[in-house]
Amino acid sequence: MTRQEFDTFTVSVRSKLLALAWRYKASSGMDDDPEDIVQDSLLTLWRLISEGYPVRDVEALSVKITKNLAAATLRRQKADSVSVSEIDVEGGASATELTDEQDRLTIRDELYKSLTETQRHYLELRNELGLSLDDIAKMTGKPKTSIKTTLSAARKQLLEQIRKPI
Repeated sequence: MTRQEFDTFTVSVRSKLLALAWRYKASSGMDDDPEDIVQDSLLTLWRLISEGYPVRDVEALSVKITKNLAAATLRRQKADSVSVSEIDVEGGASATELTDEQDRLTIRDELYKSLTETQRHYLELRNELGLSLDDIAKMTGKPKTSIKTTLSAARKQLLEQIRKPI
């Protein structure tokens, strides 16, 4: 294809390529000008033709190049638009912190399985809800000394389990 044939071809296909680039811009919100995409695609097409690339259908190849350039531009803009540090992760906790917390809860639940229902209930009231002995006594109707003894026995049992070799 000569330079003059290429110029004639570009006049006939330019509006089609421009419409295609505008559709990409409208559907994706690209910042780049569709004219720039069409110009780049025609330049790429000319380079391929001048280097002897075997082209069966010049118009189809020009459409393909335009689509690829528009998609590449869109990908580049999306990658540039938000950096990883700007992403607000829900909760603000790192993956390590979340995993550690899940592991802690799993281990706690396993250890609590060996306790009686009363011991487990008192530990949860005391440790998880942060209630005082007086509050637990009011809530359960049990004497404060009984609750204190039950909590002490539960803690001792948990400590023995933790120290037990695996």
